[in-house]
Amino acid sequence: MSENDIAYASIEHIGTLFRKRKLSPVELTKFMLARIERLNPKLNAFLTITAELALTHAKSAESELFARRGPKGHRDRGPLHGIPISIKDNIYTAGVRTTAGSKILRDFMPLRNAPVVSQLLEAGAVPLGKTNMHEFAYGITSENPHYGAVRNPWDLARISGGSSGGSAAAVAAGLCYGSIGTDTGGSIRVPSSLCGVVGLKPFIGRVSAQDVIPLSTRLDCVGPLARNTSDVALLLEPIFLRGKREPNLRSLRSPSKGARPFHLGIPKDFVLDLIAEDVRTVFEDALRAFRKLGAKTKEISIPLLAETELAGNQIAWAEATHYHQQAGWFPAHADEYGEDVRTRLEMGTKVSAVAYLEALELRDKFIQQIHVTMADNALDAIVFPTAPIAAPLIGSETISLNGTEHPTRALLLRNNRPANLAGAPALSIPCGFTPTGLPVGLQLMGAVTDELLLLRIAHGFERAHPQTLRPEL
Repeated sequence: MSENDIAYASIEHIGTLFRKRKLSPVELTKFMLARIERLNPKLNAFLTITAELALTHAKSAESELFARRGPKGHRDRGPLHGIPISIKDNIYTAGVRTTAGSKILRDFMPLRNAPVVSQLLEAGAVPLGKTNMHEFAYGITSENPHYGAVRNPWDLARISGGSSGGSAAAVAAGLCYGSIGTDTGGSIRVPSSLCGVVGLKPFIGRVSAQDVIPLSTRLDCVGPLARNTSDVALLLEPIFLRGKREPNLRSLRSPSKGARPFHLGIPKDFVLDLIAEDVRTVFEDALRAFRKLGAKTKEISIPLLAETELAGNQIAWAEATHYHQQAGWFPAHADEYGEDVRTRLEMGTKVSAVAYLEALELRDKFIQQIHVTMADNALDAIVFPTAPIAAPLIGSETISLNGTEHPTRALLLRNNRPANLAGAPALSIPCGFTPTGLPVGLQLMGAVTDELLLLRIAHGFERAHPQTLRPEL
């Protein structure tokens, strides 16, 4: 295998090499750390690289996997054993700097790991470091005023998306095999779309958000990013809270012959009203591909869909400002925030109690409408573009669509707020490229406990249309 083949291999394939002793966790970790050292200055995907900690975990994994089989010594913790991953920098890591991309927390060293980190370490994952992000996860571009912008591996002049931009860029560039990010209004799915990787926002509460620096407690979710659906499933498995009768996430096999085809709903309002033509073309090609695979598609109407952006903003503005006030950071340290985050925190002080309660009430109604729409139309998932545009240039405050300028942030949030407001699981998968070579993402949104179903739908598409292109770095 070439170095690039190793860097972009699947988690399953790396695990096979480990168990055949054709590659060792220590060798792979050293390879990845060298790759990060060479490429991270271009991308700015990592804020903190935990080389010593990574090698300690890699040596432990190697010792357990390569020990003689028997009652002592040998231990196989599963598919993630010895696999190098990264963690977004708003998730607590014991003794490792956790800045949340902020100046205020530049020296913060948590005393404990977040449960999601502990679960991954117990599964044998090797932590390479903490990834760059939009300050306090309060933005969608990962243009960080304190640590510098994360750059998109497909075009270094463009944003990676946010707020989990460092996670998506690191995965897309082959600097790790997966990453754990957070999503409040699209912060896993948007960077996944713009960087050409797979990102899952689980149903709210399915992955612990304890010891994750919050943005909005009613909207925050924690989830995985990887280069394919199988790897996302393997990353999700050890951190996932499932019901007693739910199967594990490892089997993404397509339905058996004769099984009912997947039914996909396409919103005929809102999500396709404002979209770049190059993204629309790729999305329509993807829909045709789904139909060739046997999926049934139909146009649907979702009441209140257009109102989700304002309601989501009202909730996030109020809850974010409340948290930062309770922490004693705002307004006491207002001058230490980037301008965009400070402005949004100021907006949060202006959200009235009535407006906040109305937003929560609309949220309850929207949740009901999503489930009614899916049930009435017998849908397995709702499908639409993850973002209406491909990755814009760094510094682009507005984007022109159909001759009108639109705020970049609003465009990127537009198709992603609904899943957060509904608390629903949502998955972004790569579905093609624009004529200029930028990735386009397709989003699948499901019902309450449909993470596995979404992964299976996406896996079938992925097998028929594998992404073989890699960024040139």
